[in-house]
Amino acid sequence: MSSNGKRTRRTFSEEFKRDAVNLIVSEGYSFRAAAEAVNVNENSLRSWHRKYAPEPEPCGPEASLQQVLEENKRLRKQLKRAELEREILKKATAYFAKESQ
Repeated sequence: MSSNGKRTRRTFSEEFKRDAVNLIVSEGYSFRAAAEAVNVNENSLRSWHRKYAPEPEPCGPEASLQQVLEENKRLRKQLKRAELEREILKKATAYFAKESQ
């Protein structure tokens, strides 16, 4: 904390963020363990993971049922997020169009 009692906001380089995400992607750390290892908030690390983690490879024809189910779950979550973002943009567009009249 700074002298006036407020926390100072820490900033991290892109390289640091990528290295932290790499702990999860390549090293198999959980989000909690990786966040503790690099001394950052778990929510920050999750945000960095969404931004920097590579997209998983799609299942091939020889994929197991479990792999197909996991990919389906991931794609449904991705679709839900995209639909929510689209709805927010629609509402924002309507709002700003109304304001400009």
